[in-house]
Amino acid sequence: MTIIQRALAEFFGTFWLVFGGCGSAVLAAAFPELGIGFAGVALAFGLTVLTMAYAVGHISGGHFNPAVTVGLWAGGRFDAKDIPAYVIAQVIGAIVAAFTLYVIASGSPAYDLAVNGLAANGFDAGSPGKYTMAAGLLIEVILTGFFLFIIMGATDGRAPAGFAPIAIGLALTLIHLISIPVTNTSVNPARSTGPALVVGGLALQQLWLFWVAPLVGGAIGGILYKVVARTSPPSIY
Repeated sequence: MTIIQRALAEFFGTFWLVFGGCGSAVLAAAFPELGIGFAGVALAFGLTVLTMAYAVGHISGGHFNPAVTVGLWAGGRFDAKDIPAYVIAQVIGAIVAAFTLYVIASGSPAYDLAVNGLAANGFDAGSPGKYTMAAGLLIEVILTGFFLFIIMGATDGRAPAGFAPIAIGLALTLIHLISIPVTNTSVNPARSTGPALVVGGLALQQLWLFWVAPLVGGAIGGILYKVVARTSPPSIY
């Protein structure tokens, strides 16, 4: 596959992740009578990755996340020269998804961006549970690190073939179940950037944390798996 094809796959995959995951929070979880709550939003994020990993994972590897791209590079699974194309495609996909979601949400007279937001990430006043910056930083590093560890293991050539997207999707679901109250869950700088650009204000001011923590955590996870596995067999996904 050419780098353009792979970047397009990353664009669509990241668009789906942000549109589906944040959309579940903005359009469905906003109405208590629908009953999806935090668990439903967590599942939605996991399903976006699972479905797109099967759809385009064979084209681009199915990263949909700059932290995954950097983590796979740190773990010896990805070429550094392709990082810029992947990250640009991921961020653009997330931004387009966020603006599209905002247009749809605005079709309801009950929706107010200042009140309802767009599932942006944050800490302190921007955190659903008002968790501190230190708590947000720590949980984002830890969860992104484990996410990369799981991705590296599930896509190891010695792992059962064909099941990697399921393991990765369920891992992202679990990650959201843990951390939605803390930061609204990022573990993905692109996912954080799209909503922050639409919402602006505090979400944009705090965006730095949701680049720094996932990139650091992703790199740590990739390196740790490489150390534990000792060898780097061909990826199956």
